[in-house]
Amino acid sequence: MNNKGRRTTKVGVVIGNNMKKTVTVLIERQVRHPFYKKIVKRRKKFLAHDEYEKCKVGDLVKIVETRPLSKRKKWRVQEILGLSSADTEKEFEVNKE
Repeated sequence: MNNKGRRTTKVGVVIGNNMKKTVTVLIERQVRHPFYKKIVKRRKKFLAHDEYEKCKVGDLVKIVETRPLSKRKKWRVQEILGLSSADTEKEFEVNKE
């Protein structure tokens, strides 16, 4: 069966871009605790392939599952949904002048 049309996608925040063509993305989700019934935040970090090295720390990105690119890298950045707050302030200052 071909799963190409149904690849898993996740939305998260870039927390690191120290490696070449790789970013660390933090995915945060909320689940209900099975016994205490309280909403708990669960966080997980994924390594994602950033081909053009456009992602910066703080950017909101959508990552999509892909074939294994290395031992821990099985995701790639599909699109940048939002820029970090520092980038938006710089763009605002440039447009203002």
